[in-house]
Amino acid sequence: MPRIDLNETNKTPSKELIYGLEDRPCFKDAFFAALQHLLAIFVAICTPPLIIAGALNLDIETTAYLVSMSLMVSGIATFIQCRRFGKIGCGLLCVQGTSFSFIGPIISAGMTGGLASVFGATIVASSVEMFISRILKYTRRIITPLVSGIVVTLIGMSLIKVGIIACGGGFAAKANGTFGSLQNLGVAAVVLCSIIFFNRSSNRYLRMSSIVLGLIIGYVLAWFLGMVDFASVKSYGGFNIPIPFKYGISFDIGAIIGLGLVFLITAIEAYGDITANSLISGEPVRGEKFMKRAEGGILADGFNSMLAGFLNSFPNSIFAQNNGMIQLTGVASRYVGYFIAAMLVVLGMFPAIGIVFSLMPDPVLGGATLLMFGTVSAAGMRIIASQRIDRKAILVMALSFSFGISVEMVPEVLNQFPDVIKGIFSSGITTGGLTAILANSLIHIKEEE
Repeated sequence: MPRIDLNETNKTPSKELIYGLEDRPCFKDAFFAALQHLLAIFVAICTPPLIIAGALNLDIETTAYLVSMSLMVSGIATFIQCRRFGKIGCGLLCVQGTSFSFIGPIISAGMTGGLASVFGATIVASSVEMFISRILKYTRRIITPLVSGIVVTLIGMSLIKVGIIACGGGFAAKANGTFGSLQNLGVAAVVLCSIIFFNRSSNRYLRMSSIVLGLIIGYVLAWFLGMVDFASVKSYGGFNIPIPFKYGISFDIGAIIGLGLVFLITAIEAYGDITANSLISGEPVRGEKFMKRAEGGILADGFNSMLAGFLNSFPNSIFAQNNGMIQLTGVASRYVGYFIAAMLVVLGMFPAIGIVFSLMPDPVLGGATLLMFGTVSAAGMRIIASQRIDRKAILVMALSFSFGISVEMVPEVLNQFPDVIKGIFSSGITTGGLTAILANSLIHIKEEE
């Protein structure tokens, strides 16, 4: 979450903007600005459903449909944020997409109850974020930057495990005995090195497209090595139509609590992202106008995730990387968001897009996600480091990381507990996050006494 000095908010970058928030760029400028935003988010939107589908061993058609729905729902969510309907939406050039933060709890829920349990938990748990938007000023004392940093770090750590499994060949490779082969690790290494190479380029367009280029190189290499099987696809034609509850719906208390905790943290992260976006766009970051904008953005964040559950997709969140794109392009017009939304919806309509991604070999995806997930943990550590680390903060961190990482490393420790307890605390994110909230609150109360 960005750390912003509200005393410096008069020094807005509005003079550096080519198009302000309410300006309407010509079609050409709006299209190319939207295209740059799309390059920054496309892979990030498609990756979570691929990881989840791989972990749950879903077939190609289901995986492709989930990817397509992620694109489509992300487009709808972006439009709601930018357009603002009543109190729903922030009215900024604010892009939403399928979130990495929920992957761990979603996989846990899917392992026990399938996709029906995942979508049911998403619909119910999203109400946590919507509720937070109504009491925003009170929750910031409980969900402090220290707590947020701990949870974000735990999210990254849990995802790194998923990334390295993909590098080795995924769960299918574990089953057929090819896990960790030189071919799998070599392809993953090529993707990783390619991304680093392009990311360090002095050409800003190569830097922006580093992940896309790395995946393309890895995909082509995997195809030459015979790792891509296009013959397994029955059909490329037609259009994808959102079908509510296509995979059913069920409700599991453990899955709901696990996702609910992440929604709690996501609300606070969204507040930081909206603050940064407002500042970059030359809008106020304090006062009644800003608070209404922040509350509307967080409300939309939760509402869009609920909509995702209805339409067979996974929770959405605001993408912070698009704040950087506003600075890079000098375009803060929320009308550009309409173009981004339309592009995402159109891409989601074509099954071929989802199929191409669903056929991507695990090592190709793993090489990219390993780096991406590492940056999630690094972001969490950065949030923690932005605070004063005293003896009490170290105690909160020690307890949270100990409990959170323990259940990830040795899940058998919960074997003697009832299934409901196991369902709640089997996720290191949930266990560590709840520990952080409880420990931080108790220490805060102790200080007040």
